[in-house]
Amino acid sequence: QVQLVESGGGSVQAGGSLSLSCQASGITRGNWCMGWFRQTPGKERDGVAKINTEDGTTYYADSFQGRFTISQGNGQNTIVLQMNTLSPEGTGMYCSAAERYCPFYMKPGDFHYWGQGTQVTVSA
Repeated sequence: QVQLVESGGGSVQAGGSLSLSCQASGITRGNWCMGWFRQTPGKERDGVAKINTEDGTTYYADSFQGRFTISQGNGQNTIVLQMNTLSPEGTGMYCSAAERYCPFYMKPGDFHYWGQGTQVTVSA
């Protein structure tokens, strides 16, 4: 079974940074896609970034390009989302997701394994 546990959320002022981590278990070696989504009240879950854990290929939504970085952490089965230059629009519940083989597009329905999320609040 696949389990994803996120950590690192919190409150930060605009312009600040946070680093989110997803600790995954049950992920077998091979081509897996690990991603981060943002959930805001009353809106659909938006893709933030994803990474192919086998070859390191990454994808970023346009609004996060250049400010966020997704990478494999130092620990085993750890994915890190480094968030810099945060703005109030970045507030939301950030949820990690995993899928066997990376979907071409980053849609929530294409990911079948989810963590419960970690809250990020950015104040002006």
